[in-house]
Amino acid sequence: MTMLRALFILLAALMVVPAAVAPSMAQVVEDGFVIDNREKTGGAQTLEDIIARQKGVKIDDSFRRNDTGRDDDAPAERAPLGTLGGASDPELWRALRYNSADVIASSRTPGSTVLVQEGGMWWLNFRAGPLLTYGGWLLLGVIGLLALFLLLRGRIRIEGPITGITLPRFNGFERFTHWMTAVSFLLLGFTGLITLFGRQGLIPYIGKENFAALAQYSKWVHNNVSWAFMLGIILIFVMWVMENIPNRHDVKWMMMGGGIFSKGKHPPAKKFNAGQKMIFWAVILLGVSVSASGLSLLFPFEVPMFGATFAWINSLGVPGYLGMADMPGNLAPHEEMQYSQLWHSIVAFVFMAVILAHIYLGTVGMQGAFDAMGSGRVEKQWAKEHHSLWYEELTGEDAHAGEHPPHVPPRSPKGGPGASTPAE
Repeated sequence: MTMLRALFILLAALMVVPAAVAPSMAQVVEDGFVIDNREKTGGAQTLEDIIARQKGVKIDDSFRRNDTGRDDDAPAERAPLGTLGGASDPELWRALRYNSADVIASSRTPGSTVLVQEGGMWWLNFRAGPLLTYGGWLLLGVIGLLALFLLLRGRIRIEGPITGITLPRFNGFERFTHWMTAVSFLLLGFTGLITLFGRQGLIPYIGKENFAALAQYSKWVHNNVSWAFMLGIILIFVMWVMENIPNRHDVKWMMMGGGIFSKGKHPPAKKFNAGQKMIFWAVILLGVSVSASGLSLLFPFEVPMFGATFAWINSLGVPGYLGMADMPGNLAPHEEMQYSQLWHSIVAFVFMAVILAHIYLGTVGMQGAFDAMGSGRVEKQWAKEHHSLWYEELTGEDAHAGEHPPHVPPRSPKGGPGASTPAE
């Protein structure tokens, strides 16, 4: 019992003493975060400094940034440790970290003397955290929604009688351009996901050595196939831009949901309906954006994209209007590549989500749709149901021939409503 009482007294003392001593310690508050004065550490960093830096709180780190050696009062060479001059190993690493060391490199490219880039930690944390998490869930969510839609709606089938007559929809060059762009996009998507998710998703199963070889080949494919993709984006724009300009029929198509949510409803559409036009413009805009950031990654010294963009935004005063500090306009090549990589990945995730929906409707989602890019010819009844205006332009026939006009009741045989009279 006596030992237990003594233990309680000891624990109470341990809790009371720090509380009594703490107020006597000099403290400063920076950006709302309490940081102990460094007098107790002789000017060195404290645990609070480390915690504040990990939380993203800005601190005055000049005590470390400027402590990179003192050559003026360095010991002579004959003194102990004199051959090191005025800088120890920790001071050398601080100089490398803050990019103040006298580094000589054989390469003449910008940034070649930057050996340690402390500012890249935010990029690494975002890449390994939110980017993987939200990007992965976006793709899985789209796949899940498409599977649910197929389960509830079923495949969109041709409702009228299949005639066996086919109409030309896309010529050989158009199909070649489409498939060149599609295959290159798939290769870029797979190799990009391998690079991004490989450490977490592949190394535990195939090992580091196998993943290293796979990642190397993926990088080579990604960098070289990108040229075919960019060429495809240009050709697609030139070939189909005029037919993808919105018109009044697209409004009706949108109001009816394209007829894909219910049977028996087929809004009028020309060669490309409103849904296909949205896919077209998404491909163009996202394709140009992902290509620009890709070029910036391939040529970071020749195509710096974000520094100039941030400087332009600052010149417009946008950050001030939003109550924010100016954006970083003077970026090192490493920082340019980090911003480009994040933008490249974010746009690519959105792009892949859009293309998943496009692939679904062009294959299992709609009967007869794949033939358009497969053989280049489509079933006559498919054209009448899904692109009635284009069918009429192509054939000169009424797409609704043999059907009653939607708002005119059929004629009655014996003078009923809609029956013809001699006066007519």
